[in-house]
Amino acid sequence: MSELKAVSTNIVFDPFSPFGKHRSLVTELSKREILGRYRGASFGLFWSLISPFLMLLVYTLAFGSVMKVKWPQVQDGSSHYSLILFVGLIVHGFFAECLTRAPLLITSNPNFVKRIIFPLELMPWPMVVSALFHAMMNVVVFIALRAAIDHTFTWQVALLPVVLLPLIVFTLGLSWFLAAAGVYLRDINQVTGVLATAMLFLSSAMFPVSALPENFRFMIKLNPLTFIIDQAREVALWGRMPDWRGLGLYLMFGVVVMYAGYAFFRVTRKGFGDVI
Repeated sequence: MSELKAVSTNIVFDPFSPFGKHRSLVTELSKREILGRYRGASFGLFWSLISPFLMLLVYTLAFGSVMKVKWPQVQDGSSHYSLILFVGLIVHGFFAECLTRAPLLITSNPNFVKRIIFPLELMPWPMVVSALFHAMMNVVVFIALRAAIDHTFTWQVALLPVVLLPLIVFTLGLSWFLAAAGVYLRDINQVTGVLATAMLFLSSAMFPVSALPENFRFMIKLNPLTFIIDQAREVALWGRMPDWRGLGLYLMFGVVVMYAGYAFFRVTRKGFGDVI
């Protein structure tokens, strides 16, 4: 009975060990994730500010000028299309980075698998922290661009981390699942790249849901990014308070996915050494 209680306690609290006993390890791995991406580049970490700006120029040209996507807020002059688009790209960029990298977390670090004492369950955390860091850098670029283009600032943008929290929890659980599944099914990495692109174009990142025919809107609303993107725009652009009830329900769903993904990882990790 005591052993069963100990196991259940571990399942409940172990996903949050980066905030406790493994905090220093996760901090070092997160630094390596962030700095390693720009190692050898002339501009170094400054690319975390340059890259989102260049990406925004391309998408704004393609969808704002060429395809002329219509937003009510653009037509009435209350906001610029590039800013509306940028908020969607920030949310999608965070999720897509984790989605595409998660299946390779274990297979690309075989030396960690062979170390019995290394807590493999920590692997998704540095990746999520790195993706979140780049998302926050994008937010800095967004605030600067909005000040330059719209000449305005809304204090509700400070609520953006709160809006992203349910997505972070959901993404963490999905990362545990994909990291474990990627050990046994190597083709998953090929699928996630396509899925990340599909989730961008089948969300409200590029166009408002109201612009679609009624019978297609459910596809966009089923996308887990759509609600977060819409709420991010509410606080970052429109200066409104978010849908607290909706965020609460999303967070509850994210917690379920997180524990399910962590439990799946714990059960399957026993065979990692045999496969790798």
